[in-house]
Amino acid sequence: MSNRLATETSPYLLQHAENPVDWFPWGEEALAKARDEDKPILVSIGYSACHWCHVMEHESFENAHIASAMNDRFVNIKVDREERPDLDSLYMAAVQALTGHGGWPLNVFLTPDGTPFYGGTYFPPDDRMSMPGFPKVLEAVANAYRERRGEVEENAQQIRDLLQRATKELPKPDDLSPELLSEAAEQLARSFDARNGGFGGAPKFPQPSVLDFLLRHIKRGGSQRDIVMVQRTLDTMASGGIYDQIGGGFHRYAVDAVWLVPHFEKMLYDNAQLTSLYLAGFQSFGDDRYRRVAEETLDFVAREMTGPDGGFYATLDADTAGHEGTFYTWTGEELEETLVPADAAVAKIWFDVEPGGNFEGRTVLATPRTFADVADRLDITDADVIQSLARIIPSLREARETRDRPGRDEKIITAWNGLMLKAFADGSRILDRADFRLVAGQNANFVLSHLQRDGRLLRSWKDGEARIPGFLEDYAFFVDGLLSLYRATLDVKWFEEAIRLTDLTIAEFSNPEGAGFFDTSLAHETPVTRPRDLHDGATPSGNAVSAENLLRLGAMTGNHDYTERGSDILRVMARTMREHPIAAGRYLGATDFALGPTKELALVGDKNSDELQALVDVTYERFEPNFIAGYVASHGADTANRMPFLQNRSARDGRATAYVCEHFACLPPTHEPAELSRQLAEGTGILWRDV
Repeated sequence: MSNRLATETSPYLLQHAENPVDWFPWGEEALAKARDEDKPILVSIGYSACHWCHVMEHESFENAHIASAMNDRFVNIKVDREERPDLDSLYMAAVQALTGHGGWPLNVFLTPDGTPFYGGTYFPPDDRMSMPGFPKVLEAVANAYRERRGEVEENAQQIRDLLQRATKELPKPDDLSPELLSEAAEQLARSFDARNGGFGGAPKFPQPSVLDFLLRHIKRGGSQRDIVMVQRTLDTMASGGIYDQIGGGFHRYAVDAVWLVPHFEKMLYDNAQLTSLYLAGFQSFGDDRYRRVAEETLDFVAREMTGPDGGFYATLDADTAGHEGTFYTWTGEELEETLVPADAAVAKIWFDVEPGGNFEGRTVLATPRTFADVADRLDITDADVIQSLARIIPSLREARETRDRPGRDEKIITAWNGLMLKAFADGSRILDRADFRLVAGQNANFVLSHLQRDGRLLRSWKDGEARIPGFLEDYAFFVDGLLSLYRATLDVKWFEEAIRLTDLTIAEFSNPEGAGFFDTSLAHETPVTRPRDLHDGATPSGNAVSAENLLRLGAMTGNHDYTERGSDILRVMARTMREHPIAAGRYLGATDFALGPTKELALVGDKNSDELQALVDVTYERFEPNFIAGYVASHGADTANRMPFLQNRSARDGRATAYVCEHFACLPPTHEPAELSRQLAEGTGILWRDV
């Protein structure tokens, strides 16, 4: 018999709809039941691509004995963390305070008013090593709530006070300076893995916002050390098993320090941010491998994670038929069965496939060797290797398509769509792929038509339904994507939407007692406290992205309120940027923009003309993060009124014309792409790969 989750649309919640646990979705019905029956609440939080979430479901939530204990003693609530990042952030902070660690599945016990008093992550079904079995945990918590109520309520109050202090108290503001950026880069160098790239050891996560900041710092005049940190990390990730060498796209993280064996789930937000990073790397260094990785990843998303109406899906699971990584791994025998003998010989050396494999008897494909290495071992030429790989990869992809595929979570999440919208918009120009621009436009239209109610964004859409009000990150990431789409298309409607949603952000999310924004809007309920997570994690902080959006829109519109609001956020994060840059990469990038200088480009003419499009293409030749561009038709007074740097600009001699300005001084207007390229390159410190 189905439980109450059967009427939900989240694939993660639906996975639990047939459990014998009497699950509730988060909402007033469950909270009222807990109050009326004076029962503690068990909130279990996870997501559909989470391997250990599936394990705990199978071991405990499908177990009739354990489910009976849960139903008798608790009101049980299942939460999809991707739908409710506010609840996830709030209760994760509580569990980390209680236990010193966090992760998913997240299982937290609450008083009937929603205040946490105990929790943990994965619990086994019986005592195992140092972990208590879940039935023992349930019994202990239920007994404590029944027999030691005063102690439980005191503990809950302490956690409530801690969470409220954390969200109300802001760091002391500090000045922004180039020295702050240099100190942050120095700090990052201390945790850099010089051999393998990346930061820290195993498990190793991509840090796209941090690496993007280092690219910006290099452009500002950073050291050779900064170049090495970026290039080595981009190179080792691209050649490692964390990158899908056959289908494109990145897995979540590497379980080792060398980027070889990944946790196999594929997240939209990782692939969006890493695409943007590799695009910036290609612009900065001219390395065609970075171009290839970015293009293959966008092709993967367009092929496997895009819905028919333009929305981008959330995740691909790590597991296939209960086994992690089976879809992505190979044996030497499978290569021999799929490929002609000569190509199989190349594939085994190129992808480092050895007897016994590197993961549970199979091999995660990586590319640690050069064409010359393979050619020498097989006594063939580099050209032979390249031609062979051109046959091998499509053949392996086609063969892989006959396997059972990982599950796909087809929720369309506004924030993550904003990240990928940005990647497709920028990629369409940098990679000269007009089809990517169509994908980006279709996606923006989908979000605006399906993920809004009364002009306000909603969090996620699935099966025709969107219920949950949007969070700060939904507004911030989508505005960022719209600004990239405006620059790529010159269509002013995207700029106007970015302004409208930014004004809504200020109205709905502002902190009346200090700088920045809360993660929840006025439309959300507030259990315990109104959350505000200021640090970057797997995705950037909504405050960090909002800060750069405000600064960029302030520069484009001359609206000083935008500029001050953005700068205020950065000032309160200055100490964090200096001391903990790994958690503040996007703030550091925004600070780089705040410190300037900012280049302004005014484009005038017919946006559909080949002449003007050629000028637009030039603006994507180099990595120019501190760059704003605006377009006005010869008769476009309305747009010029919104962007003062477009005022009094005209199409000289009736031709498409570009005006480049910096530091309140402008260079001569030009019609010529080569001259515009020269003007934009002046003083930009063009980077080429150091070989």
